[in-house]
Amino acid sequence: MSSHHLLLNLARRYPGLICLNILFGFSGALFNGISTALIIPVLLNFLGQPVATKGAPPIIQSLLTPFQGVAGDYNLLLMTAAIVLMIVLKNLALYCNTLVAGVLKRTTANDLRDQGLRLLLEVDMSYYVTTGIGDIINRLNNEISRAASAVSIITRTVTITITALVFIGILLSLTWQLTIISTGLLAVVALVNQYSIIRSKLFGKQLSEISKNYSTSVLDLLSGMRLVRSTANERREYQKIRQQILNREQAEFRSQATSALIEPVSEVTGIIALLCIVFIGRAFLIEQVESFSAILLTYLFVLFRTLPLIAMLNAARSQLANISPSLEIAQDFLRRDNKSFMVNGSIPFESLRAGIHFKQLCFAYPGQQKQVLKGVDLYLPRNTTLALVGASGAGKSTLADLLPRFYDPTAGCITIDGEDLRNLDFRTLRRAMGIVSQDTFLFNASVRENIAYGCPDATDDQIIQAAKQANAYDFIMQLPRGFETQIGDRGVMLSGGQRQRLAIARALVQNPEILILDEATSALDTVSEKLVQEAIENLSRNRTTLVIAHRLSTVKQADQIAVLDQGRVVELGTHDELLTKKGYYACLCAMQFSEPQVKANVQRQQLAKTSHEIRSLLNSLVGSLSLIMNGVLDDPKEQQEFTQEAYVSALNLLKSIESLEQDSSQVPEETLALKA
Repeated sequence: MSSHHLLLNLARRYPGLICLNILFGFSGALFNGISTALIIPVLLNFLGQPVATKGAPPIIQSLLTPFQGVAGDYNLLLMTAAIVLMIVLKNLALYCNTLVAGVLKRTTANDLRDQGLRLLLEVDMSYYVTTGIGDIINRLNNEISRAASAVSIITRTVTITITALVFIGILLSLTWQLTIISTGLLAVVALVNQYSIIRSKLFGKQLSEISKNYSTSVLDLLSGMRLVRSTANERREYQKIRQQILNREQAEFRSQATSALIEPVSEVTGIIALLCIVFIGRAFLIEQVESFSAILLTYLFVLFRTLPLIAMLNAARSQLANISPSLEIAQDFLRRDNKSFMVNGSIPFESLRAGIHFKQLCFAYPGQQKQVLKGVDLYLPRNTTLALVGASGAGKSTLADLLPRFYDPTAGCITIDGEDLRNLDFRTLRRAMGIVSQDTFLFNASVRENIAYGCPDATDDQIIQAAKQANAYDFIMQLPRGFETQIGDRGVMLSGGQRQRLAIARALVQNPEILILDEATSALDTVSEKLVQEAIENLSRNRTTLVIAHRLSTVKQADQIAVLDQGRVVELGTHDELLTKKGYYACLCAMQFSEPQVKANVQRQQLAKTSHEIRSLLNSLVGSLSLIMNGVLDDPKEQQEFTQEAYVSALNLLKSIESLEQDSSQVPEETLALKA
């Protein structure tokens, strides 16, 4: 879809403003033409030369007829007053034209930004995976602003064109033969400027690309300022962005130089054309009309007034060519047919009655063939906790993102009380969910506004109660202005634990029925983790909770633990059940846990294994010795074999007993007591 469709849509949306703008422009052109046509007769009259109207064009006769009955100086005074009135009316019309053009430009820009903002709020999350935030900001601000100016440029072009046509009409009424020649010469002037117009479009495209890169780099710098300073890369980032600023300046200079070249070229070529017309006009007019002096002077004066209009018209064409890349970018940005939108369900979510079922889920991110989830099948009963554990990249966070329908699975489905998630209204569904993650996002607003974000109608008592349950009340009251303290961009004035406790308080105020905890304590110190963990326990009590954590100490009390590996569920059970299986989860625990309880569990299992080996060896030894001592074996060869076997069993038994003694010396007393 070309950028012309965007312009046509805007024209349909604001026909009143556009027509009013053109009307004022036409009025200004009309008054300008009348004043121009009257100036030459006034000058001739002022110089004492008679103005002969016999043989003059009808338009001149029509303009001078009202003044024919007035004699002497009154005639000159009346014509001068008429010219002044026309000039005043012209400037008044152009003033109104400028005001309407400004309103049209601002309204258009605001409308386009409104469309872009609504699109960003409605588009699928996959759009943000494939499109950089810096690019989006550049499109929403710079490119849309440049694209909106196209409407005012086009209306100004229409106004200039109308004015030029009025003047050309006057020229045609004076002498059509000379006007045809003049039009041909002016067409040559426009053709000379065509090269500059083509270059303007090229420079406009370069400017749009440089602006995108600049916006992206500045956003990355501001977002990663801690990393930049911690790695002492300030100078490198400064040089990088400074070079982009210089590139942008050069592109703007080239664009400006190309546009500025149009007017002087037009003027020079126009003067040459004007001189040619003087000599050609002398040959055409001197023998055709009696009022040669008035007609030729009027013609040259009108033509001289037309030349700047032609230059302005070419300059407007150059400006339009320069911003045409922005028009295309804005059109592509606002298109809906090339973006994915999540289809909303029609069934409002009311409450969770039974549970949530993840049925054979498969998922791959947009533009990628590798599946992040492969046949995941899990069931989360109401008011229970399901913990997802596994190595980084196993698919835990992706699975959690599917529950609030940030994405839809590529295969399989999620059902709530047997109803497919895609049939539910995701707005009512998301209002029933609370999400607390490690990367907590807070607005640059007050503590109160951040806590009440999920529930704008929350009362002060509800906000304070939520802060207390989230273990956040004490540190909030220590802030300079308490709940009214501004916490900076993304809560930069707070520590990581304080930000997470505010996020928990926000979820508590929202009072969600379904809770998603995405690695909420994986990056905190011991004290902060303890406070946050207590707040999480308050939050998840009597709620259906999906927990993700790398630190397995936070999920031991979960009703179920699902172990994910490379997008598949490899183990499922409680903490104790999974330890007993001695599988992947047990290995994770052994690598991660350092507390005596886990070590004791591993050692207890080793003691049990050794005890079983000793019992087996002892039974074999006793059996062999009984056969030999009771004389059951008559064959000497069999007696020798059994004696040898008993000897080997005795040696192995001694080794096992020594190993058991060594293991027992390392086992804590509580484990030995359990063993006893």
